[in-house]
Amino acid sequence: MAEAATGVGRFKSNYAVERKIEPFYKGGKVQLDQTGQHLFCVCGTRVNILDVASGTMLQSLEQEDQEDITAFDLSPDDKVLVTASRALLLAQWAWQEGSITRLWKAIHTAPVATMAFDPTSTLLATGGCDGAVRVWDVVRHYGTHHFRGSPGVIHLVAFHPDPARLLLFSSAADTSIRVWSLQEQSCLAILTAHYSAVTSLTFSADGHTMLSSGRDKICIVWDLQSLQATRTVPVFESVEAAVLLPEEPAPELGVKSAGLHFLTAGDQGTLRVWEAASGQCVHAQRQLPGPGQELTHCTLARAAGLLLSVTADHNLLLYEARSLQLQKQFAGYSEEVLDVRFLGPEDSHVVVASNSPCLKVFELQTSACQILHGHTDIVLALDVFRKGWLFVSCAKDQSICVWRMNKAGKVACVAQGSGHTHSVGTICCSRLKETFLVTGSQDCTVKLWPLPEALPSKSTGPDGGPVLLQAQATQHCHDKDINSVAIAPNDKLLATGSQDRTAKLWALPQCQLLGVFSGHRRGLWCVQFSPMDQVLATASADGTVKLWALQDFSCLKTFEGHDASVLKVAFVSRGTQLLSSGSDGLVKLWTIKNNECVRTLDAHEDKVWGLHCSRLDDHALTGASDSCVILWKDVTEAEQAEEQAKREEQVVKQQELDNLLHEKRYLRALGLAISLDRPHTVLTVIQAIQRDPESCEKLEATVLQLRRDQKEALLRFCVTWNTNSRHCHEAQAVLGVLLRHEAPEELLAYDGVRASLEALLPYTERHFQRLSRMLQAATFLDFLWHNMKLPTLPAAPMAL
Repeated sequence: MAEAATGVGRFKSNYAVERKIEPFYKGGKVQLDQTGQHLFCVCGTRVNILDVASGTMLQSLEQEDQEDITAFDLSPDDKVLVTASRALLLAQWAWQEGSITRLWKAIHTAPVATMAFDPTSTLLATGGCDGAVRVWDVVRHYGTHHFRGSPGVIHLVAFHPDPARLLLFSSAADTSIRVWSLQEQSCLAILTAHYSAVTSLTFSADGHTMLSSGRDKICIVWDLQSLQATRTVPVFESVEAAVLLPEEPAPELGVKSAGLHFLTAGDQGTLRVWEAASGQCVHAQRQLPGPGQELTHCTLARAAGLLLSVTADHNLLLYEARSLQLQKQFAGYSEEVLDVRFLGPEDSHVVVASNSPCLKVFELQTSACQILHGHTDIVLALDVFRKGWLFVSCAKDQSICVWRMNKAGKVACVAQGSGHTHSVGTICCSRLKETFLVTGSQDCTVKLWPLPEALPSKSTGPDGGPVLLQAQATQHCHDKDINSVAIAPNDKLLATGSQDRTAKLWALPQCQLLGVFSGHRRGLWCVQFSPMDQVLATASADGTVKLWALQDFSCLKTFEGHDASVLKVAFVSRGTQLLSSGSDGLVKLWTIKNNECVRTLDAHEDKVWGLHCSRLDDHALTGASDSCVILWKDVTEAEQAEEQAKREEQVVKQQELDNLLHEKRYLRALGLAISLDRPHTVLTVIQAIQRDPESCEKLEATVLQLRRDQKEALLRFCVTWNTNSRHCHEAQAVLGVLLRHEAPEELLAYDGVRASLEALLPYTERHFQRLSRMLQAATFLDFLWHNMKLPTLPAAPMAL
């Protein structure tokens, strides 16, 4: 290891989470406020509020019962948000502050499935799974109406746009639309024309016309004066939402006349504009490839001129309403993240492959998202060329795509290739120049694909579409699936890792076998060349990472620490350290020289499939099955600088403490020692005070002048000292001062006093027992001494 000896100072010791890209929408209703600045959507137990301009989450509102949110609605004046939970509680929010202003029982016997405000923002209608419709006055806080008679779940409620008419429309499982009069508290009419579930109701600006859409592939125009259907338009798709367009010309949408036009969103995955009078489709969006494009929701913010649509794989698309020009894209939920990569020469973007045919490109600075369509099945792996503009993807559809990002951050597919007979599970780019790439597949072969020289600069083929790639070489490499391929830094060697428990080394470009690395007990998930040494790292399902010498194919080191499969491995710190990620959700940092696991990073909750390091080696990127992408920052230098600053501060404070003790400024010394939070230093100060000739008065005066928080800390330190017979005298002296001079009520108000007293009692009893025994022994000695005194002998008679 050439670098290992010289790279000691560059070893990393820790990473911290700098940023998380998390799910914020998992299906259900989405809503824009009237200004188009805020987006409201459901994610499990929360309603998330996003800032449309930046894509950042402003608020995440969760009811106190922490139950799933079943319905919500924002009032037309944008002031009040009401949510309903599975626990049958309704919550009224001051959403900008993120606080609940009122919480009340829904009185429904089953969860609320839908809700809607009236145009004045004072009445709220709730439709329940129990077939009941209730109306609430949200200003005066009471229930005003209770309508029964609908069979099954009420999945749609809507007020008439004219507040003077006081009409409420609802639709349930019987496919009919019921019209309720709030004045007469009865059902005025039952509109029956649909043969399947009604999915949306929308009204014209004058309030005379209503449009209903359904999964029976028709939209119906209703005259609200006579409550009769005036027009049925077959739209040839199951419609999830229909929106009446403003009655004004919009040439870009094919709206040339002033008649009634509406827009539909459904299972064909495109927004289409229809002329009601003729039943003709006058405009349709271009169909995008791949599944998951079905539209599940569509809503119009008239005042802001924005249209929001939602796809089946939880992508939110924001359009300019008059032209259907795409303004913003949001990826609400990525399901299982399978691979992640940094993009751009300065790692300004990240690309994410999740359990979807679409790729998601996020700009890290602004959170802007692009959704890329090119594959028709789940994308399994990614890689990026050295300069960062060009990257590649491979998928279950047996194809590969080459993508290029321009300087504005827009990404386009510039080349495609196919030729494998099974899923393409791994892909790797050439390291020196943008000249070729290698793929590995479940068909047990690797293919080498040369790139046209003009590809990095030209965006399309001669016909305006992506260039078609042809494989130059195909090699049958293993007996089982190939899970990983890696190209050496000099572009002359290829490593393959397979489910057959071996890794193999090949010479490029002919793909000649040079040797086999065998020693793992389970299949290999990842192979990676060292950027500095002639070493290969392999990660296996047996829970280990191994390092191998390229010269003789011998195993140099084995790293054991993961409790489950190791899925990815990457070299960092110029080849002297490793990052590994596992199916236990952990990322580990290893130092190669001593086989030591320096740090375990625990922020994911499931298999970490994606791991990539930035070109400056100061960030790492991970993606996992918990649908989270995490950006990690190397905080080694910051932590070392902080540690150094702490050490310097401690030295300065220690010097100051010595000076204070020397000057017999005991109060300042004791306060400083307590601020250092070191019991032994405080003990030293107490001992210095006790050595003073007037120790008793000095200790008492000093302790009593301390602030209450300092006395609390001193009491905690006494607990520590009291456990040692050598220091118990100082502890008892401090305790004596506190007990003599502090009132019992004040002592009991101390933070943590009960725990301190419980810890002090047993040791104090032990010290007093020892003192009692010593006193007894001393008394016995005294007694013995007194009894050993001999009686005075009589004086001897004088001799004559």
